[in-house]
Amino acid sequence: MALPIRHFLIKISFTVRMGSGDNTMLVKSLYGLALLGAPVIGVTLWAWGQPLICTCGYVALWEGNIWGSGNSQHIADWYTLSHFLHGVLVVLVGRLLLLTYPVQLAIAIVTGVAWEIVEHTDWVLGQFRELTVYQGYVGDSVLNAVADYGFMWSGFFVAQALATMGILVMIVALEIIAGVFGRDNLTMTTIQVVYPLEVISDYQNAVNPRFRGEGE
Repeated sequence: MALPIRHFLIKISFTVRMGSGDNTMLVKSLYGLALLGAPVIGVTLWAWGQPLICTCGYVALWEGNIWGSGNSQHIADWYTLSHFLHGVLVVLVGRLLLLTYPVQLAIAIVTGVAWEIVEHTDWVLGQFRELTVYQGYVGDSVLNAVADYGFMWSGFFVAQALATMGILVMIVALEIIAGVFGRDNLTMTTIQVVYPLEVISDYQNAVNPRFRGEGE
């Protein structure tokens, strides 16, 4: 078991170091821009009034309650999987469209930063709040948003080391895990924001403490 994991980690490390070979300088420049994405997200959200960390006053590694006030305020939660899959999908689409590694990097940078910033515009926050599962959502803490950006990159590099079939299996597995245990995933979030379906709302609210009278 240790040898396959070690081989996989070596493959990821090789991808990060070598990039696409002939475009080494371009890839290194893009890596620099990718690193700059984190402070760009952090400073922007802080300037817009988002708290640096959870207003509860402490930092947790994991927050598993999507209904609680700590959701999207700590380092990781069920929505972390959506951001991880974002990076994975960039690689999958890149392969299907035969895009080069530098182009995939550029797409990940642009969409990764844009996701975190656009998500916190008044219009998008309003769209989220219209859905029962996101009622009371005030946006991410700066810590959570920057962590989400980092998890997106984790998904990107893990996917680079996988065969396409492995990527597809991972996407399905993570969506099922998030959908079953977290009651929300990237697919459901996208559908509910674009065209809300009552069947999804009913599924999510079946364990919503606000509807079961349990409070937070």
